Amino acid sequence: MDRALDCAGKTLDLSMPQIMGVLNVTPDSFSDGGLFIDPEKALSQAHKLFHEGAAIVDVGGESTRPGAASVSAEQEMDRVIPVIEAIHKELPVIISIDTSKPQVMREAVQAGAGLINDVYALRQPEAVQTVADLNVPVCLMHMQGEPRTMQHNPHYADVVNEVKAFLQQRVVECVNAGIDKNRLIIDPGFGFGKSVQHNLRLVKHLSEFFSLDLPVLVGFSRKSTIGAILEKPTDDRVIGSISLATIACWLGANIFRVHDVKQTADALKLCTAVKNS
Repeated sequence: MDRALDCAGKTLDLSMPQIMGVLNVTPDSFSDGGLFIDPEKALSQAHKLFHEGAAIVDVGGESTRPGAASVSAEQEMDRVIPVIEAIHKELPVIISIDTSKPQVMREAVQAGAGLINDVYALRQPEAVQTVADLNVPVCLMHMQGEPRTMQHNPHYADVVNEVKAFLQQRVVECVNAGIDKNRLIIDPGFGFGKSVQHNLRLVKHLSEFFSLDLPVLVGFSRKSTIGAILEKPTDDRVIGSISLATIACWLGANIFRVHDVKQTADALKLCTAVKNS
């Protein structure tokens, strides 16, 4: 894909795979919860992610792991806004805000965020109009249910077609609300209301999503499907995460949301070199 995204004055070149580094400023995220809740540690991690090859740093203040407790917009902003301001001041990196709350979106963009990453795909009240007004790109993710209950027996008749139809519907609603289609990214939502087999089928048929003519973001990093197949704990899923990222890169995915930036960057560089040879 030759398209480039304007993320509040910073350009994301989609002619090559791009990495989104995960920065959770939460006490309870499934992989790095509690590690970067302190703003200084979060800023230090952002520097690390950027220098290892992340084009985007995705800042989140509310865990979306299965069973996670919800937090208020005020608490979420207390966590993320100081971190976004500090990153914006020190690094020329695109900052993404991982949130579903319109109030948090507005404050984050004002603080320096240039991209919104929403696991609810702008289905919360006022979210669509908020993004239309903010004029920044947004990633629309598929999720069956909501984070607290999404892994309680997820069911689909045809997971690929149902996820694709959902994303297509969200794209139409966003465009009808005044969001330029060139500002949209789609994410099939691996691990969000899906079983192991659902996730594997989505990877196998990832090319189905390119018919929507939008950048595709994937997020496999350290997730439970990898642990289920490899029988590995969260901290020992780096190779599994990179393996899935490489498969997705070969199939044509554009943006890769990962914890392990340096290792993923090496793998994607090799995959791209072979594809372009």
